[in-house]
Amino acid sequence: MSGTLYLVPNLLGAVPPGNVLPARTIDVARGLAHWAVETPKAARAFIKTLDPPQPIATLLISELGTAPSAQHLAALLAPLRDGADLGLLSDAGCPGVADPGAALVAAAHDARLRVVPLVGPSAILLALMASGMNGQSFAFHGYLPVKADARADALRRMENDSRMRRQAQLFIETPYRNEAMLGAIATALQPGTLVCVAADLTLPSETIERCSVREWKKRDHARFAKRPALFVLQA
Repeated sequence: MSGTLYLVPNLLGAVPPGNVLPARTIDVARGLAHWAVETPKAARAFIKTLDPPQPIATLLISELGTAPSAQHLAALLAPLRDGADLGLLSDAGCPGVADPGAALVAAAHDARLRVVPLVGPSAILLALMASGMNGQSFAFHGYLPVKADARADALRRMENDSRMRRQAQLFIETPYRNEAMLGAIATALQPGTLVCVAADLTLPSETIERCSVREWKKRDHARFAKRPALFVLQA
């Protein structure tokens, strides 16, 4: 009998696993000896917090890579064919969402192997929930362009899409560019457009603020510097 591919949510920051992960997720993850991960170093740090029954050095932890080939995917899934279970782990949050894990999940389905998603934190959904914006229709755009002009154009396109489709628009930014992003939001978008910033989700320092672009112009953007954050806008 083939093994199961478990999609294991990672923590969003340094908190005790029991604060954000259900007991079943922790129990399943603790028992896994085979892992396919986004980054081995981050994976070992997460697994260590679970206090696994076997030494971490004895676990088979394989890096997925950003664009895994079909051959690499097949090699990662080999333990499943031998009857062992395999955990798929992102660096933060849910695997397969805004990371390369979806390729391994697709390969497992193609091979008719069992896939089981485990419950855990998703920064995208937590931010959307906390924003009070349209949870019935929304779009996630990942990272926006780094160059100022292209970033402003992307913001205006999302604002227009939100207005035309009555849709919430979500995106992320590298933490050290959060101040620049908020500055771009304040200058590129219409004053009445709503923007929610959800930073340090699930951590003791969690901050969630929603107001109009008009109000964001008055606020201290430096408070969000170097903090993992999700941005949600709705026109």
